[in-house]
Amino acid sequence: MDILFNMRAFVCVAETGSFTAAAARLDLTTSYISRAVATLETHLRARLLHRTTRRIALTEAGQRYLLRCQQILGYIEEAEAEASDAHARPAGNLKVHAMTGIGHHYLIQAAADYSETYPEVSFDLTLANRTTDILDEGYDVSVITARELPDSGFISKQLGTTYSVLCAAPGYLARHGVPARPGDLLQHRCLRLVYPVMSLDQWLLDGPAGEELVTVEHTHFQVNTVDAMAVALRAGMGIGALPVYSALPSLLDGSLVRVLPGHTLYPLGVFALYPSRQYLDAKIRTWVEFLRERLPARLAADEQQLLACSAPPGQ
Repeated sequence: MDILFNMRAFVCVAETGSFTAAAARLDLTTSYISRAVATLETHLRARLLHRTTRRIALTEAGQRYLLRCQQILGYIEEAEAEASDAHARPAGNLKVHAMTGIGHHYLIQAAADYSETYPEVSFDLTLANRTTDILDEGYDVSVITARELPDSGFISKQLGTTYSVLCAAPGYLARHGVPARPGDLLQHRCLRLVYPVMSLDQWLLDGPAGEELVTVEHTHFQVNTVDAMAVALRAGMGIGALPVYSALPSLLDGSLVRVLPGHTLYPLGVFALYPSRQYLDAKIRTWVEFLRERLPARLAADEQQLLACSAPPGQ
């Protein structure tokens, strides 16, 4: 038995005053509406309507039940309107996961800019250097960096690409010398970044001579966030890899120098993952679209700045 439909049929009969008028409003036959109300009365074991050949009238039980039905159906209509509105209008809490570096350097500012356009959306941002189970952990969107995405049922949108560069403090290089080729790194203190998408002990450098693999067998320091790595490098602890967005501020102010400026490593895609394309909540849809419009330009601008500050003087 469809209890909600039967309740709607009963309310419609009560409000219009006849089975015929109710059937016309609901675009159904009179006999169908009559059966629906009769089924409801049988289910409740109570007569809701007095029926005569001329008119119908509510019983005392019918009057009380009508008020309850109107309240219940009203709540359902409100819930349906809210759910439909969520598809059309961005509002509510947006729960986002992002890897730490991308989150610090891009997503917080992006959230601030997005909020100017969509002030009814609030953010719950979690930064963690790991992939996440979006459904189990209740995230709406996850922004990650990866060489390639694992198979999953999630929808993915690529937001751009990035890579890492080798850096060191000027003081460290003054004491220990400047590597001229990838093999020279074996004579230096190489710091490891413990990161889910990067190898701990191998640097695959892409340069003018193609790809060259350097194995970092021993290190006296490793850390799990790019911002912490940048601090260690500025302190003169050695040579390490930093993503462009993390290296750039220190390269611009001179507290770090790019090592082997013709080489890059760890090319990565930046992806937004979310659970489903069908009936997508407006806040998820507009947030992903916002990132797709803004983030590639930010990544490209940072890369141009990196190239400018890495170029030899006079170029």
